[in-house]
Amino acid sequence: QVHLEESGGGLVQAGESLNLSCAASGMIFSIQAMGYYRQVPGKQRELVATITRGGSITYAPSVTGRFTITRDNAKNTVYLQMNSLKPEDTAVYYCHALLELGATWSDYWGQGTQVTVST
Repeated sequence: QVHLEESGGGLVQAGESLNLSCAASGMIFSIQAMGYYRQVPGKQRELVATITRGGSITYAPSVTGRFTITRDNAKNTVYLQMNSLKPEDTAVYYCHALLELGATWSDYWGQGTQVTVST
């Protein structure tokens, strides 16, 4: 079991920046990847950015060059720095952790944080 505590988010104007953070606790040594997904009403949850245990990073094409995901291993925390925000970035952002438990892979989610970008 892993608990993900999210912070950050809020309301900003287009072009501004926000930073999200997600702290993991519990079975942190089973975490193989962490990252963020986002969801708007009526649409599927979509990948924003992930970072694996080995340090490999994946970004959604829509955020490449604007968002940066980093991690602090000592704090078991990942950060998502979001720059040059656009109204289409408005969504609920969910922290995600992928755990490997023996032969089983499990997904864990944070509570979600609202990001709203106004024009």
